[in-house]
Amino acid sequence: MPEISFILNPAAGTAEQADALRTTVATRAEVGLFETQKPGDGRDLARRAVERGSTRVIAGGGDGTINEVVNGLVVDGRASVPLGIVPLGTGNDLARTLALPTDPDTAFALALTGSPRALDLIAADAEGRTSYGANVASGGFSGQVDEVLSDELKATWGPLAYLLGAVKVLPAIATYDTRIQFEDEPWERLEALNVVVANGRTVGGGKQVAPPANPEDGWLDVVVVRHGSALELVAVATRLVAGNVVTSDLVSHRRVRTVRIESHPGMWFNLDGELLTNGPITFRCLPSALPCVVGPQYRPKPA
Repeated sequence: MPEISFILNPAAGTAEQADALRTTVATRAEVGLFETQKPGDGRDLARRAVERGSTRVIAGGGDGTINEVVNGLVVDGRASVPLGIVPLGTGNDLARTLALPTDPDTAFALALTGSPRALDLIAADAEGRTSYGANVASGGFSGQVDEVLSDELKATWGPLAYLLGAVKVLPAIATYDTRIQFEDEPWERLEALNVVVANGRTVGGGKQVAPPANPEDGWLDVVVVRHGSALELVAVATRLVAGNVVTSDLVSHRRVRTVRIESHPGMWFNLDGELLTNGPITFRCLPSALPCVVGPQYRPKPA
C-alpha cells in the first residue's frame, strides 16, 4: 500500500484537472491513486487506506467527497490519519474556511507536505447512527432557496443570486415548530425557518452562514433564523450576502458543545451537503478530532 493515498472524484472539477492530477500522481512513488465511481466510494476507499497503513489521505473533490473521506477516516470519534484536500467542487466551502489554494496542482503539493492542524468535527446522531462532518449542518429555509437557484441566476447575479432566490421562495416558505436544547439547558420552543450548526463559516459556495465560527475552538456555532415578515426575511437574506447575518434581530447565535433539535413538520438536515434526516437529531462537537492540512493564509479566528 502506498504511504499516501489520493482519493479522486473524477466527476468533480474538469476532465483536464483530473488528467493533470493523474499525471502528477504517476510521478510520485509514495502516492497511490484511487478514484471514486459511485456515492459512498470515498468513505470505503478512505477506510481501506487506513486499514492498509496509509499515513496520510488526500481527498480530491467537492465538499461531498471530503465528507465521505472524513467518515472513512474516523475511528472512535477521531480521524486516524491526517487529511489533505484538493478542492475541485463548485462550492468548496470547507476549503474556503481553511484558505486552501484553488489551483489543483498547488493544493496537491500542499496536501502532500503541509503540516496538519487539529480541527474540530461535527458528530450528528440520528436514526440510530452517527455521521461526521467538518463544515456545516443546515436545515430549513436555506434548502428551499438552493432549490430555485439556477446556474443562470448564479452566473448573472453572483452573490446577489441568493437574495433573489430568497424573494422567490417567500410565498411558499415553510415555518417549523421547533424545539431546541442547548447543552443540558431546558428545551426552547420557537417558530424557526432555518437552523445551522457550524464548524466552518460558509455553505453554498461562500454564503457566510456562521461568520464567527472557529474550527479549532471546541465549540459548535448554532445559528437560528426565526419566522418574520416578508420584508424582515429579505433583510436577513441581504445580511447573509453581506456576511453579517448574525446581527439580524431575527437571528440568534449560540456557541455550544451539544445541541438537540426536533421540529414539526420535520426539518430536513444535511451535513456537508449529505442528507441526514428530518427527525430528531443531536449534534456534538468533537474537539481536535481531525488532523487536516490548511492553507498558508488560514486563520482559526475569523478576521
